[in-house]
Parts: sequence; C-alpha cells; structure tokens
Amino acid sequence: MNDETADIRILSSSGDAGHQLETASEPAAKKKRSKISAKAATAAIEARIGHKFADATLLATAFTHVSALKSTRKRGDSYQRMEFLGDHVLGLIVSDMLYRAFPNADEGELSKRLADLVRKESCADVAKSLGLVDDIKLGAVGAGAGARLRKSVLGDICEAVIGAVFLDGGYSAAAQFVERNWTERMRKPRRPLRDPKTVLQEWAQGKGLPTPVYREIERTGPHHDPQFRVAVDLPGLAPAEGVGGSKRAAEKVAASVMIAREGVGGSNDG
Repeated sequence: MNDETADIRILSSSGDAGHQLETASEPAAKKKRSKISAKAATAAIEARIGHKFADATLLATAFTHVSALKSTRKRGDSYQRMEFLGDHVLGLIVSDMLYRAFPNADEGELSKRLADLVRKESCADVAKSLGLVDDIKLGAVGAGAGARLRKSVLGDICEAVIGAVFLDGGYSAAAQFVERNWTERMRKPRRPLRDPKTVLQEWAQGKGLPTPVYREIERTGPHHDPQFRVAVDLPGLAPAEGVGGSKRAAEKVAASVMIAREGVGGSNDG
C-alpha cells in the first residue's frame, strides 16, 4: 500500500468518525431544542394566565388529561385533583367578590349569582378567552375526537389552572387570576338571575304599593300559535305592556318594561 492509498484510508476513516460523532450528538441536540421549545410554550401560557410559576410541573399537570397518562393508575398526574381544588378555590374567591360588590343583596341572590359564575360553561368561557384549548394534553385520539374532547373539558382545565395557581402562589395569586377574569362577568350576568315579575313585586312592596296587577289586553294569531298582549298596572304609574307566546311570557315582558322604565335596580345592581 503506497502513501497515497494510506492517506485516502485515513481521511475516509476520519470522515466516518466525524459522521458517527455528529449522529451521536443529534439526540442531545434534539433534546436541547425540545427543552427550549417546552420553556417557550410554558412562558406563553404563563403570559396568558398572568402568573409565572415557580414550579412549572404544576402548570403541566393542570393541562394533562387522563388519556395522556401512560397508566390510568396514575390519575393523580392528570388535572383531576387540581380541578377539585380549583373548583372550591374559585367558589370562595367569587363568594368574597360578590359579598363585597353587592352589599344590599340577600343570601338567595348571592347564591344565584355564585351558581351562574362558577358553572362549567362560565369556566369554559374564561378558558376560551385565554386561548387555552390548544394547550390541553390528550392521549392518542382522532383529530375530530380530540377537538370535541378539548371543548368538553375546557371548564375542568380552567378550574385546574386556578388550583395550580393557588398551589404555586397562594390565595392572593389565585384571587388575582379570578378577579381579572370574572369581575366583568360578575357585573354583567350572561342570563337573568331572577324572574322580572318577582323583582317588580318586591320593588312595589318596598315602595308601599300593592301587588302589580296583570291584565290581558289582546290575543291574536291562530289557536296553535297565539300571541298575548298583557299590561301591568301599579297605582300612580303608567301601565307597561308586553307581548309573548303565553300569558306568563307576556307578563314577564311587561314587568321587564316597567322595571327598565322606572329604573328598578332589582337583581342586577345589588
């Protein structure tokens, strides 16, 4: 073997070693990139939530559905326990908010407001507004099934996030999160909390007036689809009218019209 052949073999051997070194280093590089990507994803979620976690594993657990666990025997590694905690933390914080915001509201009204604010649909709305749906970690499910599952557990995830924030930063941190995302909802309920007829009657009694009187003015339309026009009367006030598919529905509309016209506070201003 001449020197030139030997040099070629040495170069070839050196190239193979370099390739092996590069191949061996690829997993480490991928692992490093994965860590950086995970940190960036966590930071993005923290920015939306408004809380930087000292223990990022709490946040990861809050987004982990039981289907993503390797063993169902480790259900504690999913969001379920945090959801339980967050549900009760949310109830306490919102109760405190309501107590301070509506000093004239009685226990019944506060309970109705609380129930509306902490129901799953309200929690899901908050999760949607924060863009948390795509952060949920699911197991191996189809694309369509995954999308449906994410939507169905949004309320649970929101409560789990509250639990995680509470565990990481205490009551104060959890209260800040809830106040940021529930104050506007508290001030403007998404659905009526009380029957307008009840509100009007209580207001009339408070003014020393008799019980409102409802009278049918007109019924129109076919028998299977009637329309009722009803007026409500209170002494010293002009009648208010309402139309509905039943007498009761028309009475509610009439009561609502009088409530709005007379500036009755009722249940919406505490």
